[in-house]
Amino acid sequence: MIVLTDAAVSKVKELIEAQSRHGHGLRVYVAGGGCSGLRYGMALDEQAADDDEIYDFDGLQVYVDPASLPHIEGAHVDYVDTMMGSGFKVENPNATSTCGCGHSFRTG
Repeated sequence: MIVLTDAAVSKVKELIEAQSRHGHGLRVYVAGGGCSGLRYGMALDEQAADDDEIYDFDGLQVYVDPASLPHIEGAHVDYVDTMMGSGFKVENPNATSTCGCGHSFRTG
């Protein structure tokens, strides 16, 4: 399972509303790339695939494909807004190393 904080859920719902993408969910995935080998990805998706894990956070559907799940199982996704910038932040217990920017990682 992955966890989205209230701030992350609120921001995704705000984006869905701003883009008039009602009924869409959030796809969280892992893809190859980045300086550490794997990178996080998020996108609004119209519907889940047949083999996705589906989570519900206060009415927001979150989809994770079976290839990504082992890499992000137990991760916490937050939305932070600081003087240094704003964006989604992933705390991943499976990451054995991360790059300096925090957007890519490696697992064991």
